[in-house]
Amino acid sequence: MSFISNQNNFFCEKHFVFLDNSILLEKSGQDTLLTIDNLPSEKTMRKFLENQFASDWYAEPDLNYSAMMLDADSPVPAGCILIPLRQFFWDSKTDAEKAQGVPTLIASLAARAHGLLSWRSKMRYCPVCGAGLHDDPEFTARKCISCGKQYFPRIEPAIIVLVSRGNEILLARHVQRNTDVFSCIAGFVELGESLEQCVAREVREETSLEIKNIKYVGSQSWPFPDQLMLAYTADYDAGEINVQEEELSEAKWFRRDNLPSIPKAGSVAYNLINGKFLH
Repeated sequence: MSFISNQNNFFCEKHFVFLDNSILLEKSGQDTLLTIDNLPSEKTMRKFLENQFASDWYAEPDLNYSAMMLDADSPVPAGCILIPLRQFFWDSKTDAEKAQGVPTLIASLAARAHGLLSWRSKMRYCPVCGAGLHDDPEFTARKCISCGKQYFPRIEPAIIVLVSRGNEILLARHVQRNTDVFSCIAGFVELGESLEQCVAREVREETSLEIKNIKYVGSQSWPFPDQLMLAYTADYDAGEINVQEEELSEAKWFRRDNLPSIPKAGSVAYNLINGKFLH
């Protein structure tokens, strides 16, 4: 597959328009399930181009979608709304898909579109020679106009784990995130380690706890900007909580029937805490 980035590329069926981490939708009554009918029309996308509100755009005809990132000061057209992309991940699911913790096709495409737009915004110049990059004519990649080196999108694998101790689960407040929200332990996979080793290491580093019975339960694209979240469960084995202060404000055991404020629906942590991956 290859990118198409000219201004006549909006012939695809699905159109994704983003402003930062939000997605633009067209209002359609009181429907609670978001579908392709809620995505912006080709006319709306062309209006953004005509008024120079788009910072980047492209299409992938093989996947039948086009994507656009708006400038920060872009107005919201009449009849449209912006919602967090994470909410779109959740609201585009049927009740059965919510219960099973599986992504929808439209949410997966939205994640791909947002992630590629974020990547394109960073990959403007060749890291080797400094010359400009342009869209590769054959692949989903960018190519240097001088040395010819290709650059493909990168995915950062990260684990997230729900640790249980009987009827209690381990949740933590992260230093760099919303301070009133407790979430699961998470972290990036390092070179040379397995995913299970990463799970055990992250829990040990951030809380000083040892765990056992590490089990993979699901995954989800998390394009903020380029993560693939790999979800696990594990059981407490030994140790007392002693947080890594550079990463966590605090970590506690919570009874499942008395939880604090947790991440919102649509997030991997929400699915883990609420057992949505366990089917």
